[in-house]
Amino acid sequence: MNATSDIVQKLWNLCHVLRDEGISYLQYVTELTYLLFLKMMAETGGESQLPEGYRWGDLVVREGIEQLTFYRSLLLDLGLHSSPQVKAIFANAQTALKQPKILQKLVKSIDGLDWYSAKAEGLGDLYEGLLEKNASEKKSGAGQYFTPRPLIDSMVALMKPQAGEHIQDPAAGTGGFLIAADRYIKERTDNLFNLPEAEQNFQRRDAFYGMELVQDAHRLLLMNMMLHAIEGNVQLGDTLSGDGQRLAKADLILTNPPFGTKKGGGLPSRDDFTYATSNKQLAFLQHIYRGLKVEGRAAVVLPDNVLFEDGQGRQIRSDLMGKCNLHTILRLPTGIFYAQGVKTNVLFFQRGNTDKGNTEAVWIYDMRTNMPSFGKRTPLSRVHFKNFEAAYGDDPNGGSLRVDEGENGRFRRFSREQITKRGENLDISWLRDESLHSGDDLPEPDEIAAEIMLRLRAAMEEMEALSELLEAE
Repeated sequence: MNATSDIVQKLWNLCHVLRDEGISYLQYVTELTYLLFLKMMAETGGESQLPEGYRWGDLVVREGIEQLTFYRSLLLDLGLHSSPQVKAIFANAQTALKQPKILQKLVKSIDGLDWYSAKAEGLGDLYEGLLEKNASEKKSGAGQYFTPRPLIDSMVALMKPQAGEHIQDPAAGTGGFLIAADRYIKERTDNLFNLPEAEQNFQRRDAFYGMELVQDAHRLLLMNMMLHAIEGNVQLGDTLSGDGQRLAKADLILTNPPFGTKKGGGLPSRDDFTYATSNKQLAFLQHIYRGLKVEGRAAVVLPDNVLFEDGQGRQIRSDLMGKCNLHTILRLPTGIFYAQGVKTNVLFFQRGNTDKGNTEAVWIYDMRTNMPSFGKRTPLSRVHFKNFEAAYGDDPNGGSLRVDEGENGRFRRFSREQITKRGENLDISWLRDESLHSGDDLPEPDEIAAEIMLRLRAAMEEMEALSELLEAE
């Protein structure tokens, strides 16, 4: 075990100390973020961003109720009187800790870790490991903010982000896509050193941007970006409101929008969407393809209902295939996200020079049928994407050197005419599911229930949207 994974495990083991405090996993990671930030600033010489008297050394020397009282005032002060980046991390920060002995245990444990080795391996990797650990715990509920790293890395490798591009994530979560795109570019530019100074500054400050709705996820995101030396502008806000309307157009969008309906129900409060829908994923899809520059590209994780929902869903898919070349769909296996049984896909597309006729054919890769249901017993890894990446090819925008593997293969081509005849339904499968015929390895009851609920919810959302439109008229 390397130093980073060893520290991650030690930090995660501390969460058991907090059980008596009634603190959730996400609260724990948030609490750790406050404390780790202070310690990391001390370790990296960055304490000039913090007001004097409110630093790690000032916290460590105190004990008991004095330490807890000081910690509460420290959180308040850092959210009001520090650098803009620090203010954003500590905005509205409050501690969930009530017992002085628990805080002292956390502070002493963090202070005693092997920070020399952690710095050598990269503090960003340490923090990402902690976020991944949190997301893997079903009870934490944090999986909704965390896309599996192997999937992110595969999507980024296929999209090939380049230095100088504007790269957006409109549902940024804890920053996984932006961090991976930054890492991809740095690996190919000698950590940016072989770029001119102006381009280095662009990469650090302007290349990466986006939005996140949930404040606790946003502060984790800011911490993650800071530890990876990215100063991009990822705002706290609602992409499906006027906030998202103001996001600049992108060369590349990488994202995994949250599942479910719009917060609070109802329609997005944007006046630039052609198709009104309360389906959050369909609304995000409109934002994404409208938010690309000409010839800009996107890779987006979306649930099955986006592929088959009728009414507004059908019109949005038609609009997408008109404005963009929707060249590839990857049908993902089950079990890789926090909501067990939810079926998802990755849509790959490129914005056209015109608004019509950009999709001539859609290639679909089935990575779901006769594949294991991934989870703790069968963890997803980058190796599982090897065959798909080979079939996809070296061109981020699909290219022409692809082979239709036929009815017994996983990669098939469907013409625009075939899709039109299907009523713009892109939920296409052709492989025989051996588990349904062998009597073994039948779908789990929660997977069947999730599929039924997904289709039922899609129908209810469509009815709600139609009702709201009728009321508005």
